[in-house]
This record gives sequence, C-alpha cells and structure tokens, in this order.
Amino acid sequence: MAMTVIFFTIYVFVSYKSIAPAFRQHREMRYLLTPTNYIQALNGYRKLKYRKVEPVAKIGLDAKKSKTWKRSDRKTVTLIIVGETARAANFSLNGYPRLTNPQLGARKDIFNFSNVQSCGTATAVSIPCVFSSLGRENYSDTKASSQQGLLSVLQHAGFDVRWRDNNSGCKGVCKEVAFEDLSKPVLGEPDCNEEECYDERLLRGLKDLVRGAKNDLVIVLHQKGSHGPAYWKRYPRNFSRFGPVCSTTKFSDCTTESIVAAYDNTILYTDNVINQAIDMLMNQKEIDSSLIYFADHGESLGEKNMFLHGTPFVISPIEQRHVPMLMWMSDGFQDRLRLRRSCLDARRALPYSHDNVFHSILGLLGISTSVYRPELDILNGCTNAE
Repeated sequence: MAMTVIFFTIYVFVSYKSIAPAFRQHREMRYLLTPTNYIQALNGYRKLKYRKVEPVAKIGLDAKKSKTWKRSDRKTVTLIIVGETARAANFSLNGYPRLTNPQLGARKDIFNFSNVQSCGTATAVSIPCVFSSLGRENYSDTKASSQQGLLSVLQHAGFDVRWRDNNSGCKGVCKEVAFEDLSKPVLGEPDCNEEECYDERLLRGLKDLVRGAKNDLVIVLHQKGSHGPAYWKRYPRNFSRFGPVCSTTKFSDCTTESIVAAYDNTILYTDNVINQAIDMLMNQKEIDSSLIYFADHGESLGEKNMFLHGTPFVISPIEQRHVPMLMWMSDGFQDRLRLRRSCLDARRALPYSHDNVFHSILGLLGISTSVYRPELDILNGCTNAE
C-alpha cells in the first residue's frame, strides 16, 4: 500500500501539467484517486447528519459611522472588487516585464500593495475567510458560517450593501445583502458569449446604481477574472495582446509560454475592468467614492511543474498565495479621511495579508465598532479620522 502511494505521488508530480486541468474540471476524480476516500466520505456524512443547526451569531452590532462622516453631507460609494485567480507576480504594477497593467500603471492616484498573502489557495476558503473577522490562523468553515461577516457589519453601521456576481456565488458571505447573479449569458448581451459573461458585465448598470444611491453604498463586484484552465475564454478577443495562446484545457498540448500568454491576457483585461470602474466613480462629481481590489488567491503557471491552484496551504507554492491588492479614493473621499498620501505611499511594499482587508475596509469607511482591530488596518495612522 505504501509503495502504491509513493508511486502514485511521483506519477502525479511528473504528469501534473497533463492531469491538473482534468482535476480542476472534474473534481470527483480527486476523490476516486484517494485511497482513504470512503473513510472521508463516511466521516463527512456523519458530521452532516448529526450537525446541529446553530443560529448565526451577530457581530458588530455597535458599528456606527465615526465623526469623519460629519465632515460632509455628500453620499459615499465604495466598490470592493474581488479578483479571481490573479497572481501578483504577473502584474506589471509589481515589476512584471510584460505590460499587463497599462491603464492602472499610467495612473498616479492608486495605492498598489505589492506584498500581500491570501488566506487560502481556493475561492471556497479565501472568500469566507477574507470577509470574516477571524483571520487565517483562527479561520474554519464552521466558525465563519456561524457568525456574521464584514458585509453585515457595514449594514449595522447604516450602509446599503449589494453583491454583483460574475462567478460561482459568494460562498455564503452575501446571504444577508442584496445579490445579483450576472454570470448567466443573455442572448444579444455584448458582454457575454454563448457560454459565459466577461467581467465588464459587472459594470453594466453600475453608474445608475451609484447615482441612485439613497444612502452611503458599498457594492462588491465578484469577477470571473483569471480562472483556469480556460484562460483564453476569460477576455474578449481585442484583449488577446500576448501570444500565441493556449486555447485548450489540455495543457499537455500547449507550451508553458502559451499558457502564460493566455493568463497574462486575463490580467490585461482585469486592468481594463478596474480602470473603467475608477473612471466611472471619478465622473460622479457629487459623490465621494473609493475602491479596493484584491484577488482571492494566486495561480501556479508551471513553476516546479505545477499548474492552477488549490494546493493545501501549508505546502502551497508562493505563486498560489501572493496576490495583488490596490486602493483608490476620490479627492473628496481623501479630504473626508484627511488622508496623508505620503504615509500610505510608504506602506506599499510592507507585508500584508487577507487578514488586513476586514479591518482596512472598516477604517476606510470610518466605522467605529468593537470588532475593529486598528493594528490590522492598513490606513491606521495615515488619516485623521475620528
């Protein structure tokens, strides 16, 4: 038995380029190939059958807008863009030699954080984790699902909150807020093909939502982003700048260079989507606005013969954990916070993680609550918020 496991492990490592896309598209294969599958299945069934349904604990009920909000009677809108499978190493903002961020790189008004680690290596872990107050060390599915998260705290503070999705859902974190599923193709929709929709669909109707806001508003945009293995399907043809590209999910038929080229085109397209969102907010002169972008996890693109993501965190390569993150604020929003740009600029290369996101958004929005931890707020000390 031991020798079988050893030989199987060697085979998987050597053949990873060929079998990784198949595992990604047909997840049931992983269970068929696991010797202890039946034990895990029985244990999972037992837990599910005898699990007690506990009420969701409310957190941040004391949340309120700080004195910062009394400095202006203008409404605020904040966009939280959740990227999918974007790795920081392939952002030209972070020094990647290909110009994958031509639009964001030309801006002088964004704060790019180049040293950020994800909470997990798969969406099902990272999304619930980053929107919870638990942090990676204390996170578990059970804990996260048994208490409210960031979006509920924002509602407690008086913000309207909406989630717009072009992915596979919010993994439970948006169950208490308004939800829009924009992932289903609609005949004649310019941002969709016959199978799925491009991320620009998240921007359609967004300006009307912003202009029509009756209260301070937070909107989450959940991207399809760079999810593989079908990278070439994630962007319109006019964003196929790098090539030749791999246009099959059978990676063994492609060179690593063509796989990377297709992936880099997805980053180029994400650059465009984020830039469009910022431009839209800038044009709403009567509203103070802000935007934060971060990816859920990274991706392996052939390093050590590994592809895709989802490797157990403790043995995962850095490429699956090193993620991009950036912020933008309108002049009015910066004035409201009394932001010292030089202070935040000096923090661009400091080590951060998804643990900082929950508390940095509370700090960005000037929310006072007992669940806020200022030591995890990236903006703490760079504003004169009260």
